[in-house]
Amino acid sequence: MKTLKLLLIIGVVSFTFYSFTSYIQDKWVVPDKYISMKNPTDPKTDLDIGKSLYSKHCKSCHGAEGYGDGPKAAEMKGDMGDFSSAAFHKQTDGELFYKTSFGRDDMPEYTKKMPDDEDRWLIVNYMRTLKE
Repeated sequence: MKTLKLLLIIGVVSFTFYSFTSYIQDKWVVPDKYISMKNPTDPKTDLDIGKSLYSKHCKSCHGAEGYGDGPKAAEMKGDMGDFSSAAFHKQTDGELFYKTSFGRDDMPEYTKKMPDDEDRWLIVNYMRTLKE
């Protein structure tokens, strides 16, 4: 009887902990140093390069217009986001750079595929043009 109670308590505590950590992980936490990071590139310069890089690395999941409706989106577990939304554009360039660089869940890390930070900043600039 004591063993059953102990197992029940352990089960409830484990479930509670698992539920709590799942809730925390749903929010994409960006380190403070990235939130305030300034984009070193000029958004008016090299926009075509940003568009080209977006087309090559991002479009298949996020779609041509950034609606999250790319051909691979259906295979993904998470939400691909909507780059045209006001909520998306409320994020700082640094937040977008962090997410583009390091990814999470279905979003891959791009620091190896695109080791030049400037390329990822240029994608951020291009994503800024995807407003409704």
